[in-house]
Amino acid sequence: MGYDKNPGRESLMQPDGMQDRSTCGSCWLFLILNRTAWRIRVMARLAFPRGVCFVCVFSLGIMGSQAWAESSTPDAGVTVAAGNVVSLEYTLMLDDQSVLESNVGKEPMTYTQGAHEIVPGLETAMEGMKKGERKHIVVAPADGYGPLDPEAIREVKKDLIPVAAQKVGTQLQGQSGDGATAFPIVKEVKEDTVVLDFNHPLAGKTLHFDVTVLAITGGAVPAQPEK
Repeated sequence: MGYDKNPGRESLMQPDGMQDRSTCGSCWLFLILNRTAWRIRVMARLAFPRGVCFVCVFSLGIMGSQAWAESSTPDAGVTVAAGNVVSLEYTLMLDDQSVLESNVGKEPMTYTQGAHEIVPGLETAMEGMKKGERKHIVVAPADGYGPLDPEAIREVKKDLIPVAAQKVGTQLQGQSGDGATAFPIVKEVKEDTVVLDFNHPLAGKTLHFDVTVLAITGGAVPAQPEK
């Protein structure tokens, strides 16, 4: 996805996967400061040459996971099952316990169980949870966003990148002609080129989620398109 504006949702949505395109249309680059949603207006319009644009749509989330329940005071008799609309509160941390993101005290994240709106590992871990129950979910890199992919590192001509964005660590947003969105990070600035990293920002990282079920309501699971 591009990032959903629902607080916290961008870190729980199912990954869309990389899409390698040999050609792509014009791309709009935005400079994202401090990796927040605040973006400077269009800096430049880029026309990537054939084979250079590596488009991917990032969605942070969980795939397979290990989970265990912490102490809680659940509401007996109300459990998460397919078709339920679930509201949850969560905090996302890394191995060093640094907090990447939290919606605690903010708008809950809401999804439909069984509709594949969140990644499979989290959805499986949520199955059977009760209203008010808490779980701590640990996601290894192989079950989250995978290892860092060396093929997701691309080098482009320096004049394709706005001068203000030619700094290591700057995150860019690109949009191709078909609407696909990518968020490459400037990895290295050379004399004539800029090295962009199209890996998911959480690739290679172990994720720690503290999740609390706030509400469970009924609902039908929407039909899924055939693959």
